[in-house]
This record gives sequence, structure tokens and C-alpha cells, in this order.
Amino acid sequence: MLPVIINAAAGTGQSAGGPESLEEAFHAAGMEARIVPVRPGQDLSAVAVEVARQKPAAIVAGGGDGTIRSVASALAGTGIPLGVLPLGTLNHFAKDLGIPLDLAEAARNIAAGHAVDVDVGEVNGRVFINNSSLGLYPHIVRHRDTQQRRLGRGKWPAFLWATLTMLRHSPFLNVCLSLDGAQTHCRTSFVFIGNNEYVMEGFDIGKRERLDAARLSIYTTRRRGRAKVLMLGLRALIGRLRQAKDFEALSAQTLVVETRHKRLHVATDGEVTVMDTPLEYAIRPGALRVLVPRPEEKTG
Repeated sequence: MLPVIINAAAGTGQSAGGPESLEEAFHAAGMEARIVPVRPGQDLSAVAVEVARQKPAAIVAGGGDGTIRSVASALAGTGIPLGVLPLGTLNHFAKDLGIPLDLAEAARNIAAGHAVDVDVGEVNGRVFINNSSLGLYPHIVRHRDTQQRRLGRGKWPAFLWATLTMLRHSPFLNVCLSLDGAQTHCRTSFVFIGNNEYVMEGFDIGKRERLDAARLSIYTTRRRGRAKVLMLGLRALIGRLRQAKDFEALSAQTLVVETRHKRLHVATDGEVTVMDTPLEYAIRPGALRVLVPRPEEKTG
């Protein structure tokens, strides 16, 4: 039976109609699924490692990008294919790979069994499938989560309020970036590190054309102050971000981030952890096998 790992604490199964609906979707696609719910207090990555020890033909992760990341971290380098049920809010990883967002279609995609090798990023041993960031964004996420927990605000209202609050405080970092050994110094409000290159302008901002170029993409700015950072965002929306003199788009296979801080809040695929510095980033080419539609079948 095909193991399907879901984050029960996040309500993934319920948002898809419950475990029975997941089983039915796979049964309709010609496969039998074994739902593996991860309970509060359990380490999702550790559960995936334990399931992988049984050497299944594939392991499916059902949830948002955080859940997909946790299962992917256990499967990177094993050769066991990852199936994706995109049950989250944004589903960046699934969208960039053309994986259907509809539950039934996603199950059929997994049953078809077409796998490709994609890259993953890594920072201090922690895998990420989309991106990692320092500075402004981790502070926004932490403030958003505090509002949701203490004030009961919804995710998007809490995120908007957190963004406005953090822009007002404008946290800055003095960093030394070593890209494949070449150093550059800057004072910045953010450093964004992507697993492969991101579209950084226009209405396709945040998308990736490919996940197998074996490169980290690094984006930062030397702009200071709330108004200037907001203007940078507006430039991105109107397609003129790269013309901004203080916006930097870089590329490397390895990145070392040094700062005077002994520890930093680091976001990886939307989840914030505290890490010791220096931060050592690397790309792991083709480390993850993922079940995706054949090229002629890809959506969007």
C-alpha cells in the first residue's frame, strides 16, 4: 500500500474531506493508500524517515509546503519518489512542477508514476524545497503567528498586519555573503535564497521555470527605510525591479552568510527556526525524485 503522510495537527486531512476522501481518491486512481497521520508533538520528518525504512515504491506528502518540505527532507538522497498532494494555501512547490491542485487529479498523477529528479537547497543541514530567507520575512512570520495565537486573527489579516508592523520597525542586518568563495558586504533588510531562479517581477513573481539548474538564487537590497522597501515592492509589480540600482540578484552553488549575531531567525519554506551562524547554504543537484505529470500533461 502507498503510504500517505498528512499533518493531522494542521487539519490537512479535514481540508481535503478527511482520510476517507484521500483513500477514495487513490482507490479511484487504481492504488490503495495507507494514511499516516502525524499527531501534535510528533516530528513529521522523523515519521517520514521511519516510513522510508520500509522501502515503499513512493511516499506521498499531503499538505502545504511546510509538510512537503518535511517529507522531502527525509527522502532527499534516498531515491524514493515523493508524491505530492497539494492541500495547502499557496502550494508553490506543486505549482512550479505543474502538479495538479485538484485532489483526484493529483492522485492520478501519482498513480501514473512519472518521476523526475529536482534540486533541493540546504542551510546548516536543513533542507528546503522552495526558499529560505533572513531579515524581514522571518520577523513577519513570527509576528503573524503571535497574532494568530493570541488574538485569534485569520492567517491573511495577521500576515498583513505583521508586514506593516515589521516594515515600520525595519530590521536590518549587516552581513558578509560568500558566494562560491567570493565575498560581498552589505547592510540589508532581507536576504532571500531560492532553490533555483525565481521570477522576481510582474504578475508571475514568485514562480520558477525549472528546479534542476543546480543553482541557488540570492536576492537582496541595500535600500533602507520603510518607504524605500515599499517602493522596491512596487517596482517588482510593474516589472522594473532589476532596473533598481540597489537591488541585487546573484547566483551560486554555495553561500555562506556571516554576521555579528551568533544566532539568527531563518525561514525555510515558511517555517522559522533559530540557527547558529555562520549560515552555510548549498544546492543539492537532483537529490529529490518527485512524481510529476509528463510534459504534455502539465497544468498551468
